[in-house]
Amino acid sequence: MKLSIIIPCYNEVKTIAEVIRRVQEVEIGMDREIIVVDDGSTDGTVDVLMSIRGRSKLEHDSETHHYSAVNFGKGAAVRLGIRRATGDILLIQDADLELDPAEYPRLLAPILRGDAEVVYGTRNYWKVSRLQTKLANLFLNVLTSVLYTSHVSDLESAYKVMKRSVIQSIRLRSVGFEIEPEITAKLLRSGYSIYQVPLQYYRPRTVAQGKKIGYYDGLKAIYYLLKYRLADKKTFLEPERVLAPEPPPEGRTSQVPSSPGDSPDPPGSP
Repeated sequence: MKLSIIIPCYNEVKTIAEVIRRVQEVEIGMDREIIVVDDGSTDGTVDVLMSIRGRSKLEHDSETHHYSAVNFGKGAAVRLGIRRATGDILLIQDADLELDPAEYPRLLAPILRGDAEVVYGTRNYWKVSRLQTKLANLFLNVLTSVLYTSHVSDLESAYKVMKRSVIQSIRLRSVGFEIEPEITAKLLRSGYSIYQVPLQYYRPRTVAQGKKIGYYDGLKAIYYLLKYRLADKKTFLEPERVLAPEPPPEGRTSQVPSSPGDSPDPPGSP
C-alpha cells in the first residue's frame, strides 16, 4: 500500500521546507510518494526545493519535484500531480501551514477500514476565520449540499483524500482554484459519497501572510457548482489521463510541462 501526497506550490518560500519535513515525518504505516509541483514561483521557493531535495531518509519513500516556468494555477498543479501519482491513495496537501500533516492517520483510517473511498478533512473555520470568510464558506457549503443532495461541510477543504482509482476515473479541467468545487461536484455526480473527518488543527492565513484565494474565486466556485450540476455527466466521466513516471536527471527533479500533452487544458475547456 502506498500513499501519494500531492503538494501544489506557488510562492511559499517561508513554509515549503517545513511542510515537506512534516509530511516526511508523520507515521502513516505505508510507503509514501511525495510529489511537489511548483507552479512558477518567483520568490525563491524553487531554490529552497532544490536545496532540500533528497533529504528523506525513509527507505521506502520517494520524493519528486516538478517545476513550471509559468504560473498556470492550483488546478493545473494538482492535475499534474494526479497524473504522476502511482500510489493506491492520493492526498492533496497545500504548501502552507494552515493544516497539519499529523492528521494524516485520521484521514486515512476510513479508507483503510473500507468505510470510504473519498475522505475530506473539514476545518472548523467558524471559530477562527473572519466574518466574511465564515459567511462565504457557509454559503458555498449550503449551495453544494442543496445542488448535489449530499451534506458537504467544507467544500474548500485543502485535505482531500481518495483512492487513486476514484480521482483518475473522472476528467478534471480546472486550472485555478476552481479545482476545489470541480472535484467535489464531479465526485458527487459520479455517485461517490464524501466521508468527512473534523480536523483538530486549522490556522488560517491572511492575505498579508500569503493567502491567495479571494472573493472572485468564491464567485467562480458558484459558477462551477451550477455548471457541473447541469452538465451532462458523460462529459466528465472520461478518465483522467495517467502519465507513466519519467525518471528525471538524478531521479529527483524535472521540468513541466515536458511535452504539449502535459500542458493544462485552457480555461475555456468544457
